[in-house]
Amino acid sequence: MISIIIPSLNEEKLLPNLLEQLNSEELKSKFNYEIILSDGGSKDKTIEKALKFCDKIVTNTNGTRQTISQGKNAGAKHSIGATLIFLCADCLIEKPHDFFSFVTNEFNHSEYKAATFRFEIAPSEKRLSDILFHMFYNSYVRFLNYIGIGMGRGECQVIKREVFEKYNGYDETLTAGEDWDLYKKIRKNGKIKVKFDLKIYESPRRYRKFGYHRVFWLWLLNALNVMKIIPKPVDEWVEVR
Repeated sequence: MISIIIPSLNEEKLLPNLLEQLNSEELKSKFNYEIILSDGGSKDKTIEKALKFCDKIVTNTNGTRQTISQGKNAGAKHSIGATLIFLCADCLIEKPHDFFSFVTNEFNHSEYKAATFRFEIAPSEKRLSDILFHMFYNSYVRFLNYIGIGMGRGECQVIKREVFEKYNGYDETLTAGEDWDLYKKIRKNGKIKVKFDLKIYESPRRYRKFGYHRVFWLWLLNALNVMKIIPKPVDEWVEVR
């Protein structure tokens, strides 16, 4: 079985698009997967809108703000799949059938420990700045994996369960950069499949609000923290809705 884990926080606007895509009758009849929502304490209608789509809903009830790492790990604890797919609530898969066919028929039977994909903005929302930035960043991800430094955007990560458990999941001390941190660990002892013929569309909302220059700067700071070059991580990954 495959477990799809979706961390969420106040995602009533975009989450239904992803859940409707995943609940396609064709997909569910052909591929064996469960859908788990790991909610960080939403105050909107996220939970209400997810109830009819998700097999399991895990909620943060301790009253404190949950980091993305904690949310992902909490969802994984309630999963039963041999393969874990971590998918952000504001993303969509370009070709869901091809994606799940890859995971089921190729990845699960391969020597690869994890997989990463090409990320773009959906054609209906795409601007020239989106094209240029994602062209650069996708090339950067491919290059890091080529030279032996694991990398995979956190918007969608596919990881074999035994590998995820070997490294105790995502580092919960990190408020951001947990995706690269885990893939960096995985690459030291195994291979990561760079599957760039499969696209994941991410929401441009953060880029629209802050601009690519600021987002890239924050990513750079997170990377330096993961590499232990600077001691202080980003205190809080600002919610954009």
